[in-house]
Amino acid sequence: MVWRLGAEHPGHHVHGAPGDLCRPALAAQQGYNFKTVLIVGHGPISNFVQKAVADAPWSGLQIQAVVAPETLATHLHTASRRQPDEVWLCLQLGDKAGIETSLDALRHSTANIRLVPDWFSLKLMNHGISEMVGLQLLDLSASPISGAAHVVKVTEDMVLAALILVLISPLMLAIALAIKLTSPGPVLFKQMRHGWNGQEISVYKFRSMVVHQEHGSGVTQATRNDARITPLGAFLRRTSLDELPQFLNVLQGSMSIVGPRPHAVQHNEHYKELVPGYMRRHKVKPGITGWAQVNGFRGETDTLHKMEQRVLHDLFYIENISLWFDLKIIFLTVLKGFIHPNAH
Repeated sequence: MVWRLGAEHPGHHVHGAPGDLCRPALAAQQGYNFKTVLIVGHGPISNFVQKAVADAPWSGLQIQAVVAPETLATHLHTASRRQPDEVWLCLQLGDKAGIETSLDALRHSTANIRLVPDWFSLKLMNHGISEMVGLQLLDLSASPISGAAHVVKVTEDMVLAALILVLISPLMLAIALAIKLTSPGPVLFKQMRHGWNGQEISVYKFRSMVVHQEHGSGVTQATRNDARITPLGAFLRRTSLDELPQFLNVLQGSMSIVGPRPHAVQHNEHYKELVPGYMRRHKVKPGITGWAQVNGFRGETDTLHKMEQRVLHDLFYIENISLWFDLKIIFLTVLKGFIHPNAH
């Protein structure tokens, strides 16, 4: 279980009235949520924790003392001292001797004993505790889609995709006829992308370019005023109508309605070395729309900064994935419309 005091994420700010901030602080002062914390360990982890507690006076937590593992027993056995409500071990995971000494000193304590791992400097994804084959494992990077969450996500995708396809089938038929009448070549364009867990999938789109051959094995991103794009294709791309066939991908199970947009395999190979955490986008199925898209990070990624922002928003989505977050993104996609200046 992960307790979060708050979350900051791209494109979102939390606002509260002064009274909302005063009430927890007042409650802590009056003892409703007051707890003393004994910190074991000196060093960067301990310093980080002390600052976090000091910056959150509303939490009701008060640091009783900071001691070393070897002086913990002496501190606890001082009769005149109130026993702590919480004991936080701010020790390196490799400090076996320090952890064992601390646990031995705490063997008679009724305090909540917690180990604060040194992961503040790490960018972890969906960290928590898992149990497998009787072992408790610390998750450093894991997919949030498992168990009941997987059932909810699949049900959401299947139901919504089926309903949407019924509604848009006349439009898709009209677009298919228009493509066939205005440009020689197939109606659908298929491109290999990376899906869930990095597996390659074939993603469908309405063909928006003239039939052409790429040079070598590369994939050239479409740019503004790209000569390869047909007049009808320009309209389809500008309105995102070229992506409607991806609801078929959703029914096939290779994509989700909401998730990180899939990139061409060649683009993944390029950016995974440039953007930290890039491949973690594939911890969930790719989506037709996503948190990055409704915040304006869609279309051509002609600068590294644009791709970094897209990945940052994608990772925030994965960290906070839920049915309600998905519905919010779908609502924002409809509210803001499918036309965007970056789509070309």
